[in-house]
Amino acid sequence: MKIYVINLKGINKVVWALLLIIFCMSLSRPYVTEVFNTVSGKQQRKLPIYCVETPEKKIAISFDAAWGADDTDDLLAILDKHGVKTTFFLVGDWVRKYPEEVKKIAAAGHDIGNHSNKHPHMGQLSKEANIKEIMAAHEEVKKLTGIEMNLFRPPFGEYNNTVIEAAEECNYYTVQWDVDSLDWKEYGVEPLIKQVLNHKHLGNGSIVLFHNNAKYTKDALDTIITGLKEQGYEIVPISQLILKENYYMDHEGRQKPIKDNKQAKNK
Repeated sequence: MKIYVINLKGINKVVWALLLIIFCMSLSRPYVTEVFNTVSGKQQRKLPIYCVETPEKKIAISFDAAWGADDTDDLLAILDKHGVKTTFFLVGDWVRKYPEEVKKIAAAGHDIGNHSNKHPHMGQLSKEANIKEIMAAHEEVKKLTGIEMNLFRPPFGEYNNTVIEAAEECNYYTVQWDVDSLDWKEYGVEPLIKQVLNHKHLGNGSIVLFHNNAKYTKDALDTIITGLKEQGYEIVPISQLILKENYYMDHEGRQKPIKDNKQAKNK
C-alpha cells in the first residue's frame, strides 16, 4: 500500500483541493466526482430509477392512475389472462374516489405505488410539502389495503433533488420509465402497439409506462403483452425488478449493481 505524505504548510486551499483530486484520481472516478462536488459546493444531481441493468430478460409494466377508472376491470382481466403482475401508481384522490378499484388491484396481486396525493408539480414544492403529498397518499392506501407502499412516481414525471430526497426520507424508491407507450396521446391501437414493441429503449430491465384510463390502452394491452412474451421477456412487478440495495445510478438513470468497493452507491 502506498503512503502519501503532503506538507500542507503554506499551501492555499485551492492547491490543496487540486492535490486531493489528483490523489483521488489514482483511486477511482466516483471519488473524484464526490471530492469535486464537495470542494466546488456543487450538489450532485439525483436521478430516479428509469430502468435496471440485468442479464435477465425481465421488464416491468406500470400504469399511472390519476383520473378515471372505467377500464380497470378490463385491464385486470387481460393481465390475469396472461398471468402477469404489474405495478399501479395511484394518486391519493383516485384512491378516495375509487376505493373498490384499489381493493381489486391489491387482491389481484399487483404492486401498488404512490403517485402523490393531489397530482401537483412537486418540483415546485418544498421538501416538507413533498413529504406531506407522499405520506397523505401512503396513509390512504395503507388504511384501505394494509399495504405499506415504497415505490413513488412523481406526477408528470417531474422531479429534482428535493423531490427524490423527500421520497427517500419517506422510505420510497423514486421510479420513472424508459419506455413511454404514449397512450395518453391517443394515436390509436396500432400506433400504441408499435410504440411499445418497437421502442428503441426496450430491453432487459425496461420499465414501460401506461395510463389506466387512456383511450386505447385496454384495446392494445393484450397484443402488447403477447408481443413482449414472443420477444422472450418475462413481465414482473417493479418491486421484483429493481435492486433494493448495493446499487448505484448511472448518468442515464439506469440502476446498476455495485460490483466492487470502487463504485459509489447513489440512492
